[in-house]
Amino acid sequence: MNTLVKRTQIAFIGIRLLGTPCWCILGMLIFILYKYLHVTPFQIAILIALKPTSALLSPYWSHAIYQRPDKIIPNLMGANILRHLPFLFTPWVHSAWFLIFAFGFYMMLSRATIPAWLEMFKFNLPKEKREQLIGYGTTVDYLGTALLAIGMGILLDRYPEMWRWLISGTAAIGIVSTVLLPLIASQQAVASLPLTLSGFKLKEKIITPWKQVWTLLKGRKDFALFQIGFMLGGGGLMIMHPALPKLFIDKLHLSFVEMGVAISLCKGMGVALSSSFWTWLFRHLHIFHLSALVTLFATLFPFLLLATSLHLSLLYCAFIFYGVMQGGSELSWHMSALVFAKEKESSLFSITNVLTVGIRGCFIPTLGALLLPFCQPIGVILIGALLCLSASLFFLFSYRYLALPNSG
Repeated sequence: MNTLVKRTQIAFIGIRLLGTPCWCILGMLIFILYKYLHVTPFQIAILIALKPTSALLSPYWSHAIYQRPDKIIPNLMGANILRHLPFLFTPWVHSAWFLIFAFGFYMMLSRATIPAWLEMFKFNLPKEKREQLIGYGTTVDYLGTALLAIGMGILLDRYPEMWRWLISGTAAIGIVSTVLLPLIASQQAVASLPLTLSGFKLKEKIITPWKQVWTLLKGRKDFALFQIGFMLGGGGLMIMHPALPKLFIDKLHLSFVEMGVAISLCKGMGVALSSSFWTWLFRHLHIFHLSALVTLFATLFPFLLLATSLHLSLLYCAFIFYGVMQGGSELSWHMSALVFAKEKESSLFSITNVLTVGIRGCFIPTLGALLLPFCQPIGVILIGALLCLSASLFFLFSYRYLALPNSG
């Protein structure tokens, strides 16, 4: 068993580590496509929307996995190969749409394998090791991306066509990481997977949750108010993103190194430095108050961003604030299911969180792109700030409303 634990840890961390270079370059894809392939605001909106909406498509792959629990490792291997495979052809494909949908395919398969990994953790790792390993994986993602972004930024600034080979090369490294998966192929572990998974029905996982979510929101006013607040705050951040390439490249004339330091290094620092702060607050504040503070940090981000024209250091400050906000947002979003479910089953609350993020991603980036020609980047970013501020106020007023007698 100790051998299996070590192999699982090596495989999981190894795959995350070898996949980090590809994830890092994909994090700059929106700016690469805008600068070198001159994509339209609508194409930028589609690219941004694909990240959250991929959560709505991922159950289709999960369905294939759970129909054959004895094939869980081959399915993980297939997903890891397929999500990187389209990017191998980047040097020879000159279509922006190809890269946009390749990114969506990558995100869909990345999300779809999460249940399979969790099942492997359940049977291969003792309970105290599972959270620890997930934490290590998150650390690898943030630190690896932060460090690589600077080196990649230097290459992108010096060699304009290098981005094609960086995407292709890092995708190849991601595919190579698949060789680590057979390390955790254990006949005993696979055989012990619950037989109920083989009875997976597509309708139950794709259609029924929508009905259950609607019933839950109608019956739990507090959770429905939480979702509205998160929709406002998340929408505020998401509506800004179509404006960022135009702001960074056309208005501020930032290099890829400057963008990499801001988006990856400074944001990662913000998340890392604030994690214990948010954990302490989570234990002492009501989740509505915590979320109000998160969205207040989100409100500060666009104002610092717009002040970057005064001095470049404000760009780095803006993304440190963004990282701080993201640390609190991740905590309140993930833990909200347990907070609202209390002692009851929390899975439906988690499903609601995922589906509402997907819904938000379907239309808000497109709205930002449609507003861009009329409002320019500054106007769109200010609209985002207003939405984030309204979310903060909404959380505070909702808490007071729920505290009233007979509020339901």
